This record gives sequence, structure tokens and C-alpha cells, in this order.
Amino acid sequence: MDLQTRIQLNNGVQMPVLGLGVFLSKDGEETYNAVRWALEAGYRHIDTAAVYGNEESVGRAIRDSGIPREELFVTTKLWNTRIRAHEEEQAFAESLRKLQMDYVDLYLIHWPVREEQGYVRAWSKMEAFNKQGRAKAIGVSNYHVHHLQDLLAVADVPPALNQVECHPELTQVELSDFCREKGIAFEPWSPLGRGKLLENETLKDIAKAHGKTTAQVILRWGLQRGFVNIPKSVHKERIEQNAQLFDFALSQGEMERIFALNKNERVGSDPETFNF
Repeated sequence: MDLQTRIQLNNGVQMPVLGLGVFLSKDGEETYNAVRWALEAGYRHIDTAAVYGNEESVGRAIRDSGIPREELFVTTKLWNTRIRAHEEEQAFAESLRKLQMDYVDLYLIHWPVREEQGYVRAWSKMEAFNKQGRAKAIGVSNYHVHHLQDLLAVADVPPALNQVECHPELTQVELSDFCREKGIAFEPWSPLGRGKLLENETLKDIAKAHGKTTAQVILRWGLQRGFVNIPKSVHKERIEQNAQLFDFALSQGEMERIFALNKNERVGSDPETFNF
């Protein structure tokens, strides 16, 4: 396994196991530089979203890199207000225009919008984008088991991936097991707990034993669970460090010590109670 390693999604699309997330990266130079640094470091997977407001910078950095589009994997997401307004088609067209791409590799419903059971209703639009070839794979984000069950009951195309908050204090064992059983890839967001886990003594102890950073240990824990990782950083050194996960392995005992940190505590919004 190395930075170029890919998993096969349930529709045959190949997805790199490590990518750069750009949540909270400012549009313009900050996002542009982060994406360029990641691509120069060997990343081939970038995760953005319409609501992040930086799709244009992501697209510009990708074009300027000179890397052939077919070698890259780009994810973006459909925002909640556009689902409520039945503007899925317009929203997707805007994302493609801002990215200056004919297609994305993965398009996700960003949150399980409750109104009119939008988290299910919008799926028919997602399936259309997939059939048109404008989204090579389609999936969801922040879906709990019951959201997935509702969707799978009516879907012609099952979701390829579920992207949710997951880190050592929110291990998501039940949800990740359900996704594995259904052939849905699992992708943590905020895998580092928005930085709050970097000073955890257990993680620091494991990191010291391997000569690694706590961030690298957390990301390796996710990789060994079979997850796709998309850590966010706008710092060149950290972007490069976050890719150095393939020259060590955590023992079963170390994995269990990390699992024992679980508190079922979130750093982000709860998909059952979000209000945006």
C-alpha cells in the first residue's frame, strides 16, 4: 500500500485511499496552494463541496498542475438549501462550471435533509447525473444507518460511499460495519477531531513508539480499518506528513488502545439535529 493505492467502489470506480480535504480552506491562494502542494506530494484525490466556496480554486490548481484529469479523483457535494429548493440540477451544473470540469469522480448529498425526506428524494437526481456520466460515482455524507436503509429501499443505484465524522473519540463501529456489509465505502471527515486529538497522551505514546506524529497514527488507524482518509491542511509540511502513512503499521494492541478512546463525542453537527 502507498499513496497511489486505490480501493474499488461498488460500481467499479477506483478511488485513492488518501486525499486532501479543503473544508475551511479560504478561496484563492490558500486553497490553490494547498491543492498544488498535495498534487506535488503525490496526492491524486481532492475533496471539496459547493458550500466550501472554493471549487474555483480547486479547479484552477488542478488545471495548472498539468496532471491529466483521468489520473485525478475529485469529489464535490450537493448543498442542503439546493435540495430544499429542488435545484439539484442547477447546483451540479454550477459546481462543474466552477471546477471547469465535464465530470466529477464522486458527487455526494452533503447532509440528510429531512424536509420532504429530501435525503431520499434527491437521490433520483443523483442517479441521473451518474447515468449521464457527469458523476462517475454517487454517494452520501452524514447518513446514519436509518438514512441509508431508507435510501437503499428505493435506490436503483446504491450509494458508493458514505462520508461522516469519525475519529478516535467517535469510532462509528456500528455505522462502518453496516456500510461494509452493504458494499458502501466509508470515508471519515475530521479524522483528527479538528486537531483536538493531536495532544492525546495515548496517541502521543503510540506515535513516539513508531517515530511518527499523532496525526499520522490517527490516519493510519483509519487506513487499517479500510477507510478512505481526507485530512485537511493548508500547510505544506503537514500535507506532506499526512501522506507518510505507508511505511509503518499499528499492532492489534495499538488499534485496540485507540478504539478505547471512544466517547461517542462529536466535533461537528449531529445528522439527527443539524439546522442548516
